[in-house]
Amino acid sequence: MDCRIRPIRFICASSIRFRVYPTLPQRGALARVFGSCRVVFNDAITARQAAHAEGMPYPTGAELSKRLITEAKRTPDRVWLSEVSTVALQQALADADRAYRNYFDSLSGKRAGGCVGPPRFKKRTGTQAARFTRNAKFRVLANGRLRLPKIGDLQVAWSRRLPTDPSSVTVIKTPTGKYYASFVVAVEDGAEVLEPLSGPEAETGIDLGLADFAVLRSGKVIENPRFFKRLERELKKAQRALSRKVKGSSNRAKARFRVARIHEQVKHRRLDWIDKQVATIVAENQGIYVEDLNVKGLARGRAAKSWHDAAAGMFLARLESKAKRAGRTFAKVDRYFPSTRMCSACGALTGPHGLQELSIRTWACPCGARHDRDVNAEINIRREGKRLVAEGLADT
Repeated sequence: MDCRIRPIRFICASSIRFRVYPTLPQRGALARVFGSCRVVFNDAITARQAAHAEGMPYPTGAELSKRLITEAKRTPDRVWLSEVSTVALQQALADADRAYRNYFDSLSGKRAGGCVGPPRFKKRTGTQAARFTRNAKFRVLANGRLRLPKIGDLQVAWSRRLPTDPSSVTVIKTPTGKYYASFVVAVEDGAEVLEPLSGPEAETGIDLGLADFAVLRSGKVIENPRFFKRLERELKKAQRALSRKVKGSSNRAKARFRVARIHEQVKHRRLDWIDKQVATIVAENQGIYVEDLNVKGLARGRAAKSWHDAAAGMFLARLESKAKRAGRTFAKVDRYFPSTRMCSACGALTGPHGLQELSIRTWACPCGARHDRDVNAEINIRREGKRLVAEGLADT
């Protein structure tokens, strides 16, 4: 595939990931990069923890760079840091600094979202990554290979063109031993805007649940795929086998790989399914209205495993992002809006509510209307979303 870069007008950053296939020597070089970045990151945390314990101010990024990289290369314990690109080590320090800033901003209330804990030490197991910026002089060659400093030319499985020159590339190794290159590129304004749709059928509300993943306009149902539940028995078997292996043995490494592979299968199937559902909904609807669910709260309740498996939070986040990029109308209805209890015919709050009445799937209103629980909720969510948009009150 032609991977040459096309010049366009760019406005915002986006990441594009491709699979890479390093040779055996290149895998060794990447392992050194991953290990060096991990050590520098952990050394930065250790230095700041020591400063805090002694009542001293935190060392600045420049001080840590000089102490943990420049001076450390001259010591016998860290002389091997000179074998990898300095840019990747600097990015590891930047990651540690960003982690601390996020932690302090969370404590002071400057950072939106849930509370963020202090940075933790990185371990060799799990996902490993190293980032190279333009200062590292990485580049995509004419033959389609990715040239990285002190690593070599990596074979890349290109699935699309890079729209612009990448500002950075992150090489990632997954727990199953696969390698990826994630490029940060700038994208053109309006590059993903779709043709506008008209007509009353081009709008839908979305009622999320567990029995059915989502109910859309006209009673269209998206079934819950339950990817984790399908492989849960196989995962339990693999985890039991892992627990019986001797720590540090090659058999334990093989058993750990089998567990990681099952988790990866669940992840990839879920991501692929969510992306397809989001693309279909955005392509078929001009107006999309959803309920602002408290996903974190639901994921701590009795059905926590099922909500984690459904990944409703990820679905809503990707749906909102893609809808905005495509030029669609997207609005969130307040989570306390009584979409289930309200009769879509007369507006009376006569429907089932509460955990005790989750089993009630159909109900009759005293006005004579008979409703399916989820279909009625979708109608109310769509109407409320359209009202919020019309009055300029939509929380998009």
